[in-house]
Amino acid sequence: QVQLVESGGGLVQAGESLRLSCVASGSSRFIFRLSTVGWYRQAPGKQRELVAAITRGDSTNYAESVKGRFTISRDNAKNTVHLQMNSLKPEDTAVYYCHFQLNWGQGTQVTVSS
Repeated sequence: QVQLVESGGGLVQAGESLRLSCVASGSSRFIFRLSTVGWYRQAPGKQRELVAAITRGDSTNYAESVKGRFTISRDNAKNTVHLQMNSLKPEDTAVYYCHFQLNWGQGTQVTVSS
């Protein structure tokens, strides 16, 4: 069993930054550090989309819309994956979810005002 808890969302103005964190806990949390972890987002009326992912070897990939602005990283000692979001735009407004294997967090709201 693994639980994922996201944090760090909030309301910011365009151009500002936020740092999201996803912490894994539970009896199988060690699997987290051995897995590819992704950040997804879902805006109202839209499908959930992959924003960024990081492999167990720290390879990363990003959605075209966030390349150069977002950075995903992991701290295996803390079973944590971060998403640093810079130069935020109103179109980044969404609920952001952490995911690995079949596990999802509850999401954290990011709202960017223009």
